[in-house]
Amino acid sequence: MSETLYNGIVLPAPWPPQRQMKDMQTLEPMAVPYLKNPPAVIPIDVGRQLFVDDFLIESTTLQRKFHKAEYYRDNPVLRPDRRWEKAGRPASAIAFSDGVFYDPQDKLFKAWYMHALQGGVCYATSKDGIHWDKPALDVRPGTNIVILSGQRDSSTVWLDLETKNPQQRFKLFQFHRDVWQSTVHTSPDGIHWSADVWTGPAWDRSTIFFNPFRKVWVYSIRDYMFLPPWDYSCVPPKPIGRSRKYWECKDFVAGAQWTGGKFGTDWKPGEPVTWCAADRLDSPGATEKDVKSELYNLDAVGYESLMLGLFSIWHSNAGKNRPKINDIMLGFSRDGFHWDRPFREAVMPLSDDPKAWNWANSQSVGGGCLIVGDRLYFYASGRNSTEDTTGLAFMRRDGFSSMEAGENEGVLTTRPVVFKGRYLFVNVDSDNGSLTAEVLDKDGNVIAPYTKENAVPVAADKTLQAVTWKGADDLSPVSGKPVRVRFHLKNSALYAFWVSPEESGSSHGYVAAGGPGFTGPTDTVVADGYK
Repeated sequence: MSETLYNGIVLPAPWPPQRQMKDMQTLEPMAVPYLKNPPAVIPIDVGRQLFVDDFLIESTTLQRKFHKAEYYRDNPVLRPDRRWEKAGRPASAIAFSDGVFYDPQDKLFKAWYMHALQGGVCYATSKDGIHWDKPALDVRPGTNIVILSGQRDSSTVWLDLETKNPQQRFKLFQFHRDVWQSTVHTSPDGIHWSADVWTGPAWDRSTIFFNPFRKVWVYSIRDYMFLPPWDYSCVPPKPIGRSRKYWECKDFVAGAQWTGGKFGTDWKPGEPVTWCAADRLDSPGATEKDVKSELYNLDAVGYESLMLGLFSIWHSNAGKNRPKINDIMLGFSRDGFHWDRPFREAVMPLSDDPKAWNWANSQSVGGGCLIVGDRLYFYASGRNSTEDTTGLAFMRRDGFSSMEAGENEGVLTTRPVVFKGRYLFVNVDSDNGSLTAEVLDKDGNVIAPYTKENAVPVAADKTLQAVTWKGADDLSPVSGKPVRVRFHLKNSALYAFWVSPEESGSSHGYVAAGGPGFTGPTDTVVADGYK
């Protein structure tokens, strides 16, 4: 039986899609079914509606612009300064996925990271997400180590704010190089963890994330894609190489007991599904004999009305004096499986300076990003010749992309949407211009009094801005009815819109890894979040 999502998308059956390696041999970007055939009417009650693709857009004269993050000037924010962090070479305090979350229970930023090379898991806290403390704990007395791993590789920690079991408030998945297997753990506090529970077959740099829209845990399992004849005789198998398999489950621990999924093999029923890889757009200008880019890792998180994917794209091994060259790029999914990647530049680029904290091997962090007032906080690992560290970058809230107009007025009309809310809000930069909106019926006729003439022009640079009309208290008369929204912009950039049930502007979308003021996994107290 097909499943209909919160945004009107109907998932194909069977689910997940039964992809095989041959589906990826063309190196074409992943086909995204819901962009080719969007729902006739799109419900928009969940979250801010972002313009990262054309899912919501029926027509427009605006230009889409993608944006990069801006690094914190005093990076790195976590570096190896403890004895146990300097036990290996290089010294390490590196979030190799691991996780950074805001815990509303303790009102603290919390981070997990790897100490030393393939060491255990350490724990740190912060009041502002910038300055971090490494508390002395009782797991390994006198240190902030919370798990002594077996030559750990990738690890992911997740703060689960939806669980009904307080003993499983934190989840952890990690790969052990000494036995070449993975384990899952749970914890009430992120410090004291349960014993090992071994998972199905997985490989180094495998990770997890939670899809809050469907309430499933997704294991992002590293694979290595082979071209025919699909055996080890063709190592190194170019041009596909590192890639991902997909496994979803409702129960984090019990669901991790999959079978099969052997490295570089085709999918069989009951096994993790062949999922995604780098494609030709990740290697512009490359020939078949060139080293192609590969998908080193995929972390993801629910952000407002979609899944935000952080794609660590490997380009090359630059040589023995410089570690792997990875870039962190973004992708977007509205069904949790198919990814649209319209912007193929690093949002957190590497530095060419060998002394810089991010000279090489940048990797994303579990939880993706946090919302701190008007900004998003992105954490990433970085390496140079002397140490492995963790840095921070900032981006405007919802700031992945904007729809923009210059001196000549531009227009954007949405597809038919439906909502239960009453108040229209936008994230807009119209300080030197203006934004107005009107509401149209299913036949394209403007509905009075929601006309352009009655609209109060918005001239502001705000990530939370109400849109109003003269002669109308709110959108109650059109609530529950299919309508289109038409935006008129001049010298402005529009990042998102949403219809809230509250005058405060709460979006009821997912807030990724959280942030100060939020009390749960969704934005229900937006005013507090902006304080």
